[in-house]
Amino acid sequence: MKKRVVFVFLLLVVLGGVWLWCCHRGWGEGALVLYGNVDIRQVSLAFDANGRIVSLLKEEGDLVKTGDVLGKLDTRTLELQAKRAEADVAAQQQTVRRLRNGSRPEEIAEVEARLASALSDLQRAEADLARKTQLHQARAVSVQDVDRARNDMEVARARVEEVRAALRLIRIGPREEEIAAAEAQLAAAEAQLELLRHEIEKGTLRSPSDGVIRSRLLEPGDMASPQKPVYTIALTQPKWIRVFVHEPELGRVRPGMKARVVADGKPEAPIEGKVGYISSVAEFTPKSVQTEELRTHLVYEVRVLVEDPKDSLRLGQPVTVYLAESL
Repeated sequence: MKKRVVFVFLLLVVLGGVWLWCCHRGWGEGALVLYGNVDIRQVSLAFDANGRIVSLLKEEGDLVKTGDVLGKLDTRTLELQAKRAEADVAAQQQTVRRLRNGSRPEEIAEVEARLASALSDLQRAEADLARKTQLHQARAVSVQDVDRARNDMEVARARVEEVRAALRLIRIGPREEEIAAAEAQLAAAEAQLELLRHEIEKGTLRSPSDGVIRSRLLEPGDMASPQKPVYTIALTQPKWIRVFVHEPELGRVRPGMKARVVADGKPEAPIEGKVGYISSVAEFTPKSVQTEELRTHLVYEVRVLVEDPKDSLRLGQPVTVYLAESL
């Protein structure tokens, strides 16, 4: 029984080796084999505002999604200013509403009552002037008494005109200029509130895209500024392989050409990709290129874009790239 188990195990190992050899042979036949390294973009994140850090929520190696909160600043002062600005906006909204609604019926009724009282005073003054005029003709009162009664009547008449004008204005309501001025003040108060809210939002650091935290450079209690990075994030997309092609082989490479990327540690799990960029400028072979050619030859940089949903490729990892029409 033990011999059978050993035999089956050895048979599986041999079959697996044959399968891998066939796969690599299939990739190598007619394919352009290149050697390169994984490259990804990195982002240095800093707060948009100055302030003291109160919390940092991520550590090195943590996966983050677009919009995830990474840290916060102390924004207590701004929050109090925002509350006061909200109160100013609410008060100005009531002012605009009052002007737009015009005068209340109770206010109009009050002015009408004042007009009735002024008319009554005018009638009384006219009657008093008529009576004193008759008495003066009978030499019962002096000329001064008549003049005084006439003045009282003129004052009562002016009072009536004044109240009538006030009644006309209160019936018409506020002027358009007053409403426009109140609305402008409301807009200014709302803009101030939005500015404070924006300043508060700047105290929250969010991830701009999916990625992995590479470095955490500050800690809670540190003073932050737009010039001081807090995190360094390695983006998961886009991800590409940087390879270099010699000039005689450049004609075999074209944009959109399919590719297979094989990592040294996982030859059984190739990753599909395509050529996304071909440099139009030649350069001397860099020291990092792993070829057997002389390093004085001119080469062209090529980027092979890959889809790596499992995030198995790491920054700087050496890989082998197979390019062929049949892939």
